Amino acid sequence: MSGLEPRVSIVTLGVDDMKRARSFYERLGWSAAGSSNDNVTFFNMGGMILGLYGRQALAEDAEVEFSESSFTGVSLAHNCESEERVDAVMAVAEAAGAKVVKQPEKVFWGGYSGYFSDPDGHLWEIAHNPFFPLDEDGRITAP
Repeated sequence: MSGLEPRVSIVTLGVDDMKRARSFYERLGWSAAGSSNDNVTFFNMGGMILGLYGRQALAEDAEVEFSESSFTGVSLAHNCESEERVDAVMAVAEAAGAKVVKQPEKVFWGGYSGYFSDPDGHLWEIAHNPFFPLDEDGRITAP
């Protein structure tokens, strides 16, 4: 497939208080993945991941302006099997009319990612995360 496969790997919610947010989801009966830490929490959701990350940190990661009124604190992530695939997907998205808001690059957590926004401003992260492998169907699980 040459374009963006029709799947979401990770939905990341920007949160104001990580302990409060993580506790809320754990009270729902969800278990945080072992790869979670004080700065980010992951919940496996049957082939997808729900991520919790600081709202301001999420805006900074996407290199978009942070303000309470302009940044919703949500991004969708599509994980790829390689850095080269990230670059290819970003090129397809841009050709389709997406606005590239952050060119793909190696990132502090050890992966490779970039962001684009759709015509309504919704953020998509296109990433290769060597620590979160994809299965043969493209589903993801946090270790």
